[in-house]
Amino acid sequence: MPAKHNKALLNQLLTMNVRKIDTFSGHRDSVYTIISDGSTSGFYSAGADGFVIQWDLKKPDMGKLVARAGSSVYALCFDPENNQLWIGQNFEGIQLLDVSSGQISKSIKITTAAIFDIRIYKGKAIVALGDGVIVIIDIESFAVQKHIKVSEKSIRTLAVNPETNELAVGDSSHNVHIFSLADFNLKQTIQSHTNSVFSVRYSPDHRYLLTMGRDAHVKVWDVANGYELIHNIAAHMYAINHIEYSPDGEFFATCSMDKSIKVWDSRTFKLRKVIDRSRHAGHGTSVNKLLWSSYQDQLISCSDDRTISVWEIQD
Repeated sequence: MPAKHNKALLNQLLTMNVRKIDTFSGHRDSVYTIISDGSTSGFYSAGADGFVIQWDLKKPDMGKLVARAGSSVYALCFDPENNQLWIGQNFEGIQLLDVSSGQISKSIKITTAAIFDIRIYKGKAIVALGDGVIVIIDIESFAVQKHIKVSEKSIRTLAVNPETNELAVGDSSHNVHIFSLADFNLKQTIQSHTNSVFSVRYSPDHRYLLTMGRDAHVKVWDVANGYELIHNIAAHMYAINHIEYSPDGEFFATCSMDKSIKVWDSRTFKLRKVIDRSRHAGHGTSVNKLLWSSYQDQLISCSDDRTISVWEIQD
């Protein structure tokens, strides 16, 4: 790579400042997921210990245990309309936490497999399972309406595009499937990666679908042009676990099994910052999930090292 290009890249990386401002510790094992609790500064976390903990960025490291799942938890989903937290209890099913009362109000055994993702859209809960099935649950009746066999391997990730009324589904057979949300019929399958797809995400303007996974590449697909591939980025050294956009949509962050977090420009898809252990006292093991909060524009990460880190990002 020419020296001039190296210098330009270094200057670009240096213009973004990152500072670690908090570490939350309360889990006894790997932390797999973090999601907003619907407030400006609050969020939930869950992981291998089965604990579901609520945190507040305004009150560092003062977590509140809100549920104990009987097994590990990969997936959480907050339903603001009904003020309920959907908890994916691996190998068991779904538990519903009534946030107002703090009690588990309902549960349903839908699988003996892992539950990797949950999305809520127009009165339906869409659940991704480790046996290659998507389950559609009617929220009002809390009843299963449909089973969709998508793959012979795990369904790892889901994303909803409300503009096109489409559902993107990533699996461990290296594919991304596009479904209609009107009738859940399959519209298209993209042979997208060379290994498992761990995360899919539509851009905030719904123009692009970003996909990533075990092959450590981020791929960008043009939604309007039949999901044509427009970028293929060798983004990390090892598997990419998750992607998260900043609240203003200007940036997105990826996290990886290589222990790093990377921040990218969402318009140019160029790297802006690397957050790792050597430079920023980052995580010591795989970084599993990200949440970019609107509270003071703070980026939150969770890891197999049992901790949750909070980062201040300044451009």
